[in-house]
Amino acid sequence: MEARVRALETILTQKGLIDPKAIDAIVETYETKIGPRNGARVVAKAWAEPDFADWLKRDATAAIASLGYTGRQGEHMRAVFNDAETHNLVVCTLCSCYPWSVLGLPPVWYKAPAYRSRAVIDPRGVLAEFGVTLPAGRKIRVWDSTAELRYLVVPERPAGTDGLDQEALADLVTRDAMIGTGLALEPEGRA
Repeated sequence: MEARVRALETILTQKGLIDPKAIDAIVETYETKIGPRNGARVVAKAWAEPDFADWLKRDATAAIASLGYTGRQGEHMRAVFNDAETHNLVVCTLCSCYPWSVLGLPPVWYKAPAYRSRAVIDPRGVLAEFGVTLPAGRKIRVWDSTAELRYLVVPERPAGTDGLDQEALADLVTRDAMIGTGLALEPEGRA
């Protein structure tokens, strides 16, 4: 499939119908800005508004849709919340089910067989490869996305963020934190 895509892109580029740099910019936008920004706003609202967090726990699909983030690949959602006892990690072992409307395009590694199998077999090792080292006593719960149900990890809110508004909170939330392969960022000025 990758070879076919490259061949098609080469032909379209040679005919002057597409600009590879424009394609790269579009993909980058969807991978890092549009989709992940939607999810970051969901997380920030949950951190800032306990009633919304409760709704997100009970009916993530409706809570997320209330913010306008709906569509294919995100119509049935469940939010799982990290806390001091449990860290959540999302994988799709059969294919690459992923909530596009909330997280944008899936990262290449999410679809890779190595991630899909190792996340289940050795989640602590996978997290370490992403630079996430959790306390030995913290349980890791792996959630397997399907065509019927996709997951959003709500990372723990970093300390020292009480005075931040929702936009500033959203800036601390990464795509990887919402998959569970990362943590929320610390606010600037904190170690």
